[in-house]
Amino acid sequence: MEKKIKVLVIEDNPHIRESTCEILGLAGFETCQSENGKVGVDCAQRELPDIILCDIMMPELDGYGVLHLLARHQETSTIPFIFLTGKTERSDMRKGMEMGADDYLTKPFNEIELLQAVECQLKKRKQQKLIFSHTLDYIQTLFAGKKGLEEFRKLATKRKVRHVKRKQVIYYEGDQTAGIYLVITGNVKTFRVADDGRELLTGIYGPEEYFGVAVMLSGNDHQDSAEAIEDSELCLLPKNMVEEMIGKYPDVASAFIKLLANNVLNDEEQLLQLAYHSVRKRMAQLLVRLKVKLGDEDLSCLNLSRENLAGMVGIATETVSRILSDFKEEGIISRSLNELKILDIEKLEKMKN
Repeated sequence: MEKKIKVLVIEDNPHIRESTCEILGLAGFETCQSENGKVGVDCAQRELPDIILCDIMMPELDGYGVLHLLARHQETSTIPFIFLTGKTERSDMRKGMEMGADDYLTKPFNEIELLQAVECQLKKRKQQKLIFSHTLDYIQTLFAGKKGLEEFRKLATKRKVRHVKRKQVIYYEGDQTAGIYLVITGNVKTFRVADDGRELLTGIYGPEEYFGVAVMLSGNDHQDSAEAIEDSELCLLPKNMVEEMIGKYPDVASAFIKLLANNVLNDEEQLLQLAYHSVRKRMAQLLVRLKVKLGDEDLSCLNLSRENLAGMVGIATETVSRILSDFKEEGIISRSLNELKILDIEKLEKMKN
């Protein structure tokens, strides 16, 4: 007999709590309920439900506190979490989403809205597990099928996927390192801000790429900031989890050393280009690198501004505009307000100093 999906409802209003559980029960879900946040946290840790519905304004412990406490424990940190909120509280929902909530329902909600929200999150969770399975496959070549791989996969696939909006900051320079980030979908940039206010890009990371490896292994705080270039999905592999795996399995340590070494080699190549190549050639090589990274997609999907391109090449924004205009006149790229396509990648690759 197939196990029923368990839903925990944390709500201080008995009428809303009981009617919500009744609707879910009629739809075939197993339910458990708590009358306040404190009891809800205890229930979640004891029952380990498949999904949690939680009110925001409650006695004892509010919804934000519930989410914060559950996120601190590995067993409950990945459970899909939906806030139940009154219309007057909708302005506070951004805070909840940034803390890790997956969705919210505005009270009063009807039967269809409730079931759709629950089923949507369950479907997303199932899809995320499939995405992880695919994304982590490429590590197989680094681990060579050793025991550490299987243990690492088990831990990583239990992590919760975080949804971040375009231009949302993931961490700031100087923040304490929480772990290593894996990009599931979208693109993320890391950058530093110079004394004169200029933004200098230190990297761009797309699907199946890690960032934050070097700073986590060094034990230092973040040396740059990270921001989503577009709507993205990320997974944080906590520092203590990664350190435990590195200490326990030599093959895991070797894999991360290789990832780190590749990043160092890429950084050295960019420094050599800054030292010896003309600004025209540096821009050409940057466009080639981005094109190789994106494959068939246009560069427009990265939403790169002149400032971003300037930061990656180490030149002024005015120079970026001039070089791109030259490339357009030479038929190498096509460029409009919201579009940047490479028309002749061979010319870019062969461009001399």
